[in-house]
Amino acid sequence: MPPVSPEVLAARRRQILDGARAAFARHGYEGATVRVLEEEIGVSRGAIFHHFPDKDAIFFALAAEDAAAMADVATRSGLVQAMRDMVAAPDAGWLGTALEISRRVRTDPEFRATWAQRSRAITEATRARLQRQRDAGVLRDDVDIDVLVTYLELVREGLVAHLAAGLPAEHLTGVLDLVESSVRRRP
Repeated sequence: MPPVSPEVLAARRRQILDGARAAFARHGYEGATVRVLEEEIGVSRGAIFHHFPDKDAIFFALAAEDAAAMADVATRSGLVQAMRDMVAAPDAGWLGTALEISRRVRTDPEFRATWAQRSRAITEATRARLQRQRDAGVLRDDVDIDVLVTYLELVREGLVAHLAAGLPAEHLTGVLDLVESSVRRRP
């Protein structure tokens, strides 16, 4: 068998992650059995486990991607923009990952410790963005930045719960406008 190029391996890894994201979104973590993953991804378990040691590693890779993407948006445009992106694409597969992270943080101490390192990137990106906003005179200065970070993180968690419950999304843009204006300096 000829060697497989790094590009082909990277494409297969991406295929596995994309298919697993769909499976986790549709069936939940527990329901996304290896057989379900094979069907959703369209490859054998051997191909799946060539790239990842187990289902948990696949899930963690997806969760890490989501955290990195959110930290990137928080750095460039703020955590409220990251929440706007969530509202704009509630079926993008991130919701299943976010809900499983919440469950596992609550029930799995080992995962909680490991995840704390990943989620810290979002917190730090948010804190740095808020500090830049404060330095530019845009952010209110009567509330400690760490309080504002916690406030925005709580809003994000509430947004995830709202979307997961299938509650109406019609007013969420207005809610996020209100959240954004609440952290800005008043004229």
